[in-house]
Amino acid sequence: MRRSHAGLVIEDEDNEINLTPMLDVVFIMLIFFIVTASFIKEAGIDVNRPDAPTAESVADANILIAISSNDEIWMDRRMIDPRAVRPNIERMHAENPKGSVVIQADKKSTNETLVIVMDAARAAGVYNISLAANN
Repeated sequence: MRRSHAGLVIEDEDNEINLTPMLDVVFIMLIFFIVTASFIKEAGIDVNRPDAPTAESVADANILIAISSNDEIWMDRRMIDPRAVRPNIERMHAENPKGSVVIQADKKSTNETLVIVMDAARAAGVYNISLAANN
């Protein structure tokens, strides 16, 4: 305690900064960014895509399907049987109804496998289908 010039008693204040509100704000911001972050999904293999000078980038492409050079179909980093493509697309489309299907077909893959995947996507109710290419 100290006395002012008028004789009043003034108590000393704590000069420490309270960090609790700042830590609360930082924690809430961290939770916000984790929840709203969009995670990039990959098909699971590297594909040698063909070149296309008119290729355009597609946003919100959340269902990625890769077709390897020996006609293996990959989704979510695992090889899928051609008969299981439709149920997997239906499941992924139910998780994100606004997402589109992007097929990454290797240059050496056959058109038959590409058509099988495209038909499975359309049968699953997804009509926004794109083919990935290098531009």
